[in-house]
Amino acid sequence: MKKGIHPDYHEITVVMTDGFSFKTRSTWGMEGDVMKLDIDSKSHPAWTGVRQLVDTGGQLAKFKNRYQSFGLKTS
Repeated sequence: MKKGIHPDYHEITVVMTDGFSFKTRSTWGMEGDVMKLDIDSKSHPAWTGVRQLVDTGGQLAKFKNRYQSFGLKTS
């Protein structure tokens, strides 16, 4: 491997959606940073089989407001 071209590989803490946390090594962030997940295997429909809308940026509310006059049923 060439020296000086690879990103720093260090230890971080990952916090799952249910509060469970673990330490791992990553190139993300800085040494000791905490990565808080919004979606993980315990909450994502691909693994749980339960559909649920996650609206972290207000996009779903904006869509509902824009198209409410069309009579779309959005629960």
